[in-house]
Amino acid sequence: MTTDAAHRKFHLALLASGAAILVWSGVVPRDRLTWVLEVMPAVVGGILLVATYRRFTFSTLVYVLAWFFAIILMVGGHWTYAEMPLGNWLRDALDLERNYYDRFGHFFQGFVPAIVAREVLLRTSPLKRGKWLFAVVVFTCLSVSALYELVEWSAAMLLGESAEQFLGTQGDPWDTQWDMFLALCGAVVAQLALAGLHDRSMRRVLTGAPPGPPDRPPGPTDGSRPAE
Repeated sequence: MTTDAAHRKFHLALLASGAAILVWSGVVPRDRLTWVLEVMPAVVGGILLVATYRRFTFSTLVYVLAWFFAIILMVGGHWTYAEMPLGNWLRDALDLERNYYDRFGHFFQGFVPAIVAREVLLRTSPLKRGKWLFAVVVFTCLSVSALYELVEWSAAMLLGESAEQFLGTQGDPWDTQWDMFLALCGAVVAQLALAGLHDRSMRRVLTGAPPGPPDRPPGPTDGSRPAE
């Protein structure tokens, strides 16, 4: 099996397992409206990744992170963020003030988009690795987080009490600010922790090269897949 074929097979496995978890999450969720609102970003994101796969194949690291974040959303949609069982267990065991599963989710709302934005910018723009790339990625993730908070606000205005589970504030007046702060932290941590791994993952998908540090950064012309 060629390296490219192995990548495709693994990506397909991620898609299939994600679809199976989506079906599970939709079976008797705690609140059907909340489930729809919570899993919608995962469904839309999955459709976009499938639709653009041949034209712009992301690195395997991006697909793994997107799969993981989709699971966070689908699990949260099934039980609601405020009632996720593991979060409740940790709250009771550690005598915490609230279920922190939503905080976990908002951290990854910055962590995962940071790697996606980093790859898009490295492969389609003149930006190179360095301070400007780091800053633009962080600002992009903050914009995504702020947009999501506006979506939550719009849902609350339109649906009233029906959107309470979707908001998941759990009585915290600073919940919105905490959500955006954690997304900021996620964007910073992702770039600091995964930059090298991300570079190698991009190189393997684009060139079929074995693992190792890239000889050069993928440039603006690297957006297309290698010829087969």
